[in-house]
Amino acid sequence: MKKVAMIPARLGSKRVPKKNLRLIEGKPLIAYIIEAAKASGAFDEIYLNSEAEIFAEIASEYGIKFYHRDATFSSDTSVNDEFALDFMENVEADIVFQLLPTSPLVTGEEICAFVDGMIEGGYDSYVSVVRHQIACLHGETPINFSRTEKHRSSQEMEPVFSYGTVFMGWNTDEFKANIKKIGSGYHGGEGKVGYFEVSGLATIDIDEEDDFKLAEVAIKARTGVGGATPEYYESLGEEASEVDVPTILKRDGVMVSDFEHENLPVTDIEKAIEEMDSSTSWCRRIINTESNSATVISQLPGEGNRLHYHPQWNEWWYILRGKWKWNIGDEEMEILPGQLVFMPKNVWHKITAIGDEPAVRLAVSRGDVAHIYNTEDSPAQGRD
Repeated sequence: MKKVAMIPARLGSKRVPKKNLRLIEGKPLIAYIIEAAKASGAFDEIYLNSEAEIFAEIASEYGIKFYHRDATFSSDTSVNDEFALDFMENVEADIVFQLLPTSPLVTGEEICAFVDGMIEGGYDSYVSVVRHQIACLHGETPINFSRTEKHRSSQEMEPVFSYGTVFMGWNTDEFKANIKKIGSGYHGGEGKVGYFEVSGLATIDIDEEDDFKLAEVAIKARTGVGGATPEYYESLGEEASEVDVPTILKRDGVMVSDFEHENLPVTDIEKAIEEMDSSTSWCRRIINTESNSATVISQLPGEGNRLHYHPQWNEWWYILRGKWKWNIGDEEMEILPGQLVFMPKNVWHKITAIGDEPAVRLAVSRGDVAHIYNTEDSPAQGRD
């Protein structure tokens, strides 16, 4: 029994131009299904079926065969039956397994299971399907629920299956017979048809631009780029989160806040400091964008921020004037003008102006960064 894999590929695509050639993590989209087919070890031959010569280059590069079909089979009016029949009439095979390049997250193990399932089940045609265990409609008609009955949980509903089209398998003799008899072999005709359930990432099928973006994220996650370790929300317990910067500054004792002169083309920081009242604490935000924020903060001796940490963002301060006592973790040190202080996320820290004159710092982070405080400390700092 000769088992042949056929990977159809058009060069043109209206919704996602040249999608089969588009790179994901440095490889063309079509390379992912080729690699999975080879990894399965299930086929006697693997063909890339296309009208475009560039796919012949890809086939050669990845060590598979190329079938050059007529350009008419790549038109918008051509259907799967037509190019599948053309392939079967020109390539010797007992079973042809169609693998779509638009499903790049398929694994070799899943392909192998599909091939084994068709052969062991003695099917003439084998179709991959996707389970939907949720209320489904055909048009406006309920399929697996009734509008006049009590709602059931999805676990209790009869599952509905849709074509996955990730894999299709056809006995070539039966396929040709169905074409001759009913004009189509795609769905199996009068032969024995089996269904193979696919799930998870294998169901990602690229038809639109958003599908491509989803596949890119999934491939990066599978390869470990972007982090695959799950994170969960945790109760703050005796801690409280504050995000609103004006309120935070007010609770830290900053009496005057200027948020009206941010994002200017040029800001003279020294001039800005001279323009402010040195007899009171103040702040002036000079940068506020979606990616970062920079605020000049001046406080009198003995004033400073409350002990806190940031759970998601790092922060740094540049000391402009005066002296500051800086506490970070279990350390305490004196910070002077010209020094830059870095606070990594999730580390408790605070800074207090010392000496006999106002101390000024440039605080750089994000405008929406969360500040986590101990709830026992915050009320004493003048909570609203």
